[in-house]
Amino acid sequence: MPPETPKSANSSSGSKKKDKGHPDDIFPMVLTSATQEVFGCRADEDVTGENPYKLLKKDDIIQDIKSRAAVSDFSPVKHIVLNYPENEILLVFDRDFTYGHSFYLVLTPEAKNRIIIPPEPETPEMTPEEFSCDFNKTPEPKQWVSLGSEQEIKEESVQESREKLVLRFSRERRKFGMPFCFSDRNVADVKDGYLECVSYQDSRFSIKQMQRDCGMQAVPRLQSSSAQTQWKILRNNFTQYTPRELNEDEKDNLLCSESLKHFCKLVTPRVLQALQQEEIMNVFIDDWKSLGTEAEDEQWSGKVSEGLMLHQAFTVQKCAQDKTISCMNWHPTIHGVIAVALTEKKKERLNDSTMLVAGPALILFYSFSDPSNPQLLLECPDAILAFEFCPSDPNIIVGGCVNGQVVLWDVSAHVAHLQGTHPGGKHVSVNSDMFDLNDNKENKTPVVRFCAVSALESSHKAPITDVHWLPQTFEVTRTGQPVENKYSISVQVVTCSPDCSLLFWDIRLPKLLSQSASDRKQNVDQKTRMMTYGVPNTFKHLDRTWKPLFRVSLPKINGGGEYAPLKFSLENYTCNGNTRTEEAPDDSSEVPPDYSQLRAPSAKTLTALEDVSTKIYFGTEDGEIVYTDWKLEKDDSGRLHSAKPLHCFNIHHGLVNTVQRSPFFKDIILTGTSPSGSCNFAIWKEGVMDGPIILSPSSEQLCTVACWSLSRPAVFFIGKDDGSVEAWNLLEKTHEPAQVYAHITSAKITCIKPWMVSSKQHFLAVADDLGMVRVFEIPRTFSVPSRKENSSVRKCLELQEKRLMDFLKRVRVFGKQKREAEEPKKKTEPDKPVKMLEDESMKEYSEYLMLERSFLKDPSLLPAAAETHGS
Repeated sequence: MPPETPKSANSSSGSKKKDKGHPDDIFPMVLTSATQEVFGCRADEDVTGENPYKLLKKDDIIQDIKSRAAVSDFSPVKHIVLNYPENEILLVFDRDFTYGHSFYLVLTPEAKNRIIIPPEPETPEMTPEEFSCDFNKTPEPKQWVSLGSEQEIKEESVQESREKLVLRFSRERRKFGMPFCFSDRNVADVKDGYLECVSYQDSRFSIKQMQRDCGMQAVPRLQSSSAQTQWKILRNNFTQYTPRELNEDEKDNLLCSESLKHFCKLVTPRVLQALQQEEIMNVFIDDWKSLGTEAEDEQWSGKVSEGLMLHQAFTVQKCAQDKTISCMNWHPTIHGVIAVALTEKKKERLNDSTMLVAGPALILFYSFSDPSNPQLLLECPDAILAFEFCPSDPNIIVGGCVNGQVVLWDVSAHVAHLQGTHPGGKHVSVNSDMFDLNDNKENKTPVVRFCAVSALESSHKAPITDVHWLPQTFEVTRTGQPVENKYSISVQVVTCSPDCSLLFWDIRLPKLLSQSASDRKQNVDQKTRMMTYGVPNTFKHLDRTWKPLFRVSLPKINGGGEYAPLKFSLENYTCNGNTRTEEAPDDSSEVPPDYSQLRAPSAKTLTALEDVSTKIYFGTEDGEIVYTDWKLEKDDSGRLHSAKPLHCFNIHHGLVNTVQRSPFFKDIILTGTSPSGSCNFAIWKEGVMDGPIILSPSSEQLCTVACWSLSRPAVFFIGKDDGSVEAWNLLEKTHEPAQVYAHITSAKITCIKPWMVSSKQHFLAVADDLGMVRVFEIPRTFSVPSRKENSSVRKCLELQEKRLMDFLKRVRVFGKQKREAEEPKKKTEPDKPVKMLEDESMKEYSEYLMLERSFLKDPSLLPAAAETHGS
């Protein structure tokens, strides 16, 4: 809040303030967004309610008045600025509109000093006598006021509920004062040597046991046996031998023998023929290997398994009950670890009015070593529909919630626990909550809370359906311009939602303003408090205040309205020779970056990258595939706005569930849709704006998800709603799948994710609507690429592109020929009046009635017709 004017101001200024609504030494004004951008005083960004002051140079204001003339926002105070004695003028951001506008300009140096350094309030001084009296005054006791605490004390105190038992012990009078003598004896020698109080069952009442706490454990029976030949006499043995050789006489006799000469004459032609064949071709080549694979495998036997072999299955009944898996991702660096997001099913009540409310949303980490128990739980503020690991640091995870917020997690403190899930030990993080899944105190799963969540008012207004990290080779500015990434670290995220927008987010710390000592102390206390509860401070600067870098709206090409995106795909840009590569990470063993120390640099210091493509494909909830540019444009007034999409294709007829680029060809995109009776998937080529180059035939089963193979450019997988998986091979046939794996699961498939362990082992994770994950081993026919498969697929796609162009060309030619054939008929036929057209229609209707009567006269049809009319 700007400081108020002191009450000691003169009466004239007070009267003017009453007339104008503000003091004479300030001037309220409105600054446009362009002016705020030029002078660096953007509302709620450069100037805020906590730091509303901005010093503007007098020369800059004069230059703006000269260049923009009457259009300048400072033109009303032109003469005051020219006569201002100092070089800097104070501009104050009036967030609460105290004087009617969002800014006001301070017109005098005295007012500037008074506003920046407000006078301290005067405190009355106390005399030594008054101070001593107050110090030596004895405090008087106050009357006790009951607030209910005595009732709590009374309830907690122990009170007697029954009468006391009175016991009296006495002895005979004549035994008082008699002498006594103590000695040792055995209690067993005397009948009543000791008294034992044995427990017994009271017949007056019985207690029914309702609950018993006992432990049970099944221990396998172990049997140890051994067998070994025992040597009673130990001796050292050795054997020495020499080769048996012919002497010289035997060698001469053998060389001169007729049998040897006959053998040489017999085998010489065959040896020469074999040598000739070996010179022409390699007779030892394996023809089966040449036909089947290019990779060298020592265990290749020629027999290939055609089916998906189940390798592992993951499920937790307590977590996955009445839940479905919305998203799934393999851990990029830890072997055998997969993360899945569980969301509640949309079950309608009997009255179809509301949906059932579910428990907390979680992301579960499974491992091959313990498939029945998750190794880590990520706590979510709401259900997660999409999440992704950071390419630069796999410990950083970003997710999109159903309520439109973006969430960040840091699991770096639990990496040892995830790696320790393999046989050889288990490590549990110290600063983390524990969640008991199986009611077992010794087997609890660590729970990781989210580090940061975006501000609700600045987030999406609908569920986030897709999220992707920008590649670590570039970043974008607030206008969408790609610039160089000096640190080669992924720091920006893109999200989409059916609220008709794409949002770009930056996870780095923005430029900090000067902080006071109290603010720094508050930050230290906050850090201590957060670390106490086990929440990392990696993104504490974003929690609850995170706002998007910029927003991209998606207006429709024709007419009003906007597109509602569900899935999108970015081009994975790789640096060329002109960009900086010396700061790129060397290998995966590099220390992960500290995101809490990263600062967003100024866009003016970064070099723009002109070779980065800002075009993206996205699919909508109406089945449209849209090709657009995320870079913002300026209109005639200088305001930034989103450009209209370049192309829109209405190929699909329902929700688009997949938009994925090929890992081998960056210009090939695979899209999938859900409605039955239409095409399940389509393959697009970026740059071909006439439609998809490959379109699948219609199918009765719904396509729920699709993905490319990571090892074969020609192979991709399609998940169906009946629980089957289709494997397609573009080099074999494009009209039907190469293999259909039916009955993979009994429910609808929601996610499929491939994973390449090595060149010899490939996995495919399949998640269904029941919350279960199955990991299958992909057969060699769909995992090992054939020889020169990359170039073969490229040629196949080029042929499909030529086929599409030829088809469109023929359509245009046929359309032109049809129009040319219809034009002479239109010229020769005169225009018929409306009455003549009505007569012709009545004539056609009468002919139809006559035809109907002729059918009814048929004896076989007449009874049926009579029954029909009677009914």
